[in-house]
Amino acid sequence: MSEPFIIDHASNLRIGKWEKLSPALTAGFTTRIGGVSPQPYQSLNMGLHVKDHHNNVIKNREILANTLSFPLSNWIVGEQVHNTKVKTVTRQDAGSGAIQLESSLTGIDGIVSTEEGVLCAAFYADCVPLFFFDPKQHKIGIAHAGWKGSVHGIAEEMVGKFVNMGTNLTDLLVVIGPCISRKHYEVDEQVITHIPDKFFTNSVDVKGNGYYNLDLKQLNMDILLQSGVLRNNISVTNYCTYQDKELFFSHRRDNGKTGRMLGFIGFSN
Repeated sequence: MSEPFIIDHASNLRIGKWEKLSPALTAGFTTRIGGVSPQPYQSLNMGLHVKDHHNNVIKNREILANTLSFPLSNWIVGEQVHNTKVKTVTRQDAGSGAIQLESSLTGIDGIVSTEEGVLCAAFYADCVPLFFFDPKQHKIGIAHAGWKGSVHGIAEEMVGKFVNMGTNLTDLLVVIGPCISRKHYEVDEQVITHIPDKFFTNSVDVKGNGYYNLDLKQLNMDILLQSGVLRNNISVTNYCTYQDKELFFSHRRDNGKTGRMLGFIGFSN
């Protein structure tokens, strides 16, 4: 299938098909380009939880906020604890995690909303961004899926949340965004023992000596399919955060000393 992300601006990629489908929708993923942070966070670091200077991160977020026409006061950010908890948010949650890390929604790795004027956001540097959109019922969502969140089924939790809110599974669209690719994600037995047997063949390559390559995109694809999402409604990016070093930060490639990209989705007023 074709690449779901288009380069809208040096600082961000956008989910072009979705934005054409709903002109009020803003959905995409930042690059590392166009910010003010010094190395090793050069330059558009969006993460407050790394050792970049707080003021640099806020300036970077304001750059994106102006580009997207979503003020920081309308952003909603979860704590991201590599779990599967999903929260439905409203305008009352606006500003959570936007300026101070401590104000992030506690224990949340997935956000769903039906309201206009808020930007649901999450941070990444190899983990999987999962974007959700029900164009029929005006619902959106975003999830942060590292290997722990993936194997414990945050994708399934997100689908279940949409269904519980009235979404017809045949209408639910999902994009799997930029993350570390299969060939660059080597893991050991401690990770692999958590992969359910039914997903093992598709998502794991055995390297030997207790090491494996894990395909987080494929793993989440299979979980989404098992959860009832139609294959034609799932798009997967070709971008790899590890390999595309000019565009993205990568926790694995940069040995943990790096910035964070932001995944975002919201309806304008």
